[in-house]
Amino acid sequence: MSAICPECDSPIDVDEFDVDIGDELTCSECGSLLRVSSDAPLEFEIADEDDDLDEEEEDEVVEAEEDDADLDEDKDDDDEDDDDRIDDE
Repeated sequence: MSAICPECDSPIDVDEFDVDIGDELTCSECGSLLRVSSDAPLEFEIADEDDDLDEEEEDEVVEAEEDDADLDEDKDDDDEDDDDRIDDE
């Protein structure tokens, strides 16, 4: 089965059983990164490389938020220790 590259309009031959929606491949004619957008009929869309970067950036933000949460917990523990010292006096 073949589908058309949305960038250069070249036909791209693929086995319809080898691709799933969301799979990415490269056009052999123009080198564009393509994503399977439909499997019946087989269609491609241009895959933005920025999408991959956005996912990586989101992962970094989540990790940073988790680190901040850990620091806040440590700070709360320190505050409890300070309260203990005040009670001891």
